Amino acid sequence: MDIVGFLKSQFICHLLICYIFIVSGLIINFIQLFTLILWPINKQLFRRINCRLAYCISSQMVMLLEWWSGTNCTLYTDPESYHKYGKENAIVILNHNFEIDFLCGWNFCERFGVLGSSKVLAKKELSYMPIIGWMWYFLEIVFCKRKWEEDRKTVVQKLLNLRDYPENFWFLIHCEGTRFTEQKHQISMEVAKAKGLPKLKYHLLPRTKGFAVTVQCLRNVVSAVYDSTLNFRNNENPTLLGVLNGKKYHADLYVRQDVPEDEQECSTWLHKLYQEKDAFQEEYYRTGTYPAVPIIPPRRPWTLLNWLFWALLLLYPLFKLLINMVNSGSSLTLASFAFVIIIASVGVRWMIGVTEINKGSAYGNNDNKQKQK
Repeated sequence: MDIVGFLKSQFICHLLICYIFIVSGLIINFIQLFTLILWPINKQLFRRINCRLAYCISSQMVMLLEWWSGTNCTLYTDPESYHKYGKENAIVILNHNFEIDFLCGWNFCERFGVLGSSKVLAKKELSYMPIIGWMWYFLEIVFCKRKWEEDRKTVVQKLLNLRDYPENFWFLIHCEGTRFTEQKHQISMEVAKAKGLPKLKYHLLPRTKGFAVTVQCLRNVVSAVYDSTLNFRNNENPTLLGVLNGKKYHADLYVRQDVPEDEQECSTWLHKLYQEKDAFQEEYYRTGTYPAVPIIPPRRPWTLLNWLFWALLLLYPLFKLLINMVNSGSSLTLASFAFVIIIASVGVRWMIGVTEINKGSAYGNNDNKQKQK
């Protein structure tokens, strides 16, 4: 292992990266709080400022994928559609099979300049999570409780509020509702059988209500739906811990552009789309490629420059504090520092654990079981 690879795998480096992310994130959240005074005065200025502030947070995660791990991302798409990416509002359908698929989705947004304004449909609990959740609150992210009877009114209102958004945005949506596991897949296919729907080999049944409402509410501002299917070469099983360790992955993303012709037929259209996605997945496993032109979008420097800015700003006072603590010679001070390191290490491992597939949400299991009753 080379010296750079060795350093990337060291836990102290991981702690420093997490320290920069957490402290800078809380600083940005604090600044976002003060932007609330702009909302009644100039709502569009509030939105533009928060797009930039959100970029300062989310781009740090993308930096890990692009620059720290050096993961290669190849885009397979129609060259004519490629030139439209980032220049129009769009709904982006993502498959949900990997621990870092959300990160690859953000990387896709970053390459086309819409990372700061990207939207998602997220569960309500995330809105209470510091840094990412609070950042999303100021970005007017659509939060839901995953109980459609309770969500319908609030989701529709929040989607309608995005109709006058001043920045181009992509609305990222995982129509499967939860990450793929063999157990969830088995339950999902039992539901498909009960409903007379074709079975899928590599996806869960898509949840059509949220998608249909999203298309209906954003119909006048969204130009297209981008269906994207993500895979990794050589049967790689990417993890956030692997990215943090500097492991390089090779991602292939197939993107095609489409628009449901009839809002009333969104459900049928989406089920057909997932059958096609399954066929693309089958083809990829067989040939290792997608039926489109491979393009590597240029990597932009802004994620790295943003991270370097925060690193220079925050590491100096940290090292100065550590030197003063060591020079003090106080046993209590050193013991307190050791305790903080332990707490920090536990916190870092917990944050990584949130993304792990085997610790994923039970939402798909419970919800699909209820549908069978």
